Amino acid sequence: MTEEIDRFVRELQKEMLQGYSENLKNELLNPQNLGRMEDSDSHVNVTGVCGDTVETFLRIRDGTISDITFRTDGCGFTIACASYVTRTAKGRTIEEALQISPEDVDTYFEGLPEEHKHCAKLSVMTLRAAIEKYRNKLARMD
Repeated sequence: MTEEIDRFVRELQKEMLQGYSENLKNELLNPQNLGRMEDSDSHVNVTGVCGDTVETFLRIRDGTISDITFRTDGCGFTIACASYVTRTAKGRTIEEALQISPEDVDTYFEGLPEEHKHCAKLSVMTLRAAIEKYRNKLARMD
């Protein structure tokens, strides 16, 4: 019975994802960097126009994002966008990470549906807010 249910779910996922790019399908089905991070150097919550919230956690070493995770109460597109943004930011310097744009996310996914383009903006805004919070914390320490 469990095998039949698993097969049904896989087939349903395939049907629902028809027409989307392989990159988007992969990110939707296999999100990366999902979860809370203990002892992060910075973490923020940002709520988008749709009501979805993305929470991003950063660990920064020598000016480079050594680890980054996220949590969200958002839809699959928000999860996919946040996953892509965190994967892209990980290992980059702060300045390089700040160059990630919503357009980069949209391009990677070969065009998000119009009604979900805000998910890319929310994910990028949250990354930028976490970096800004980290920078402000450093400035107060000086």
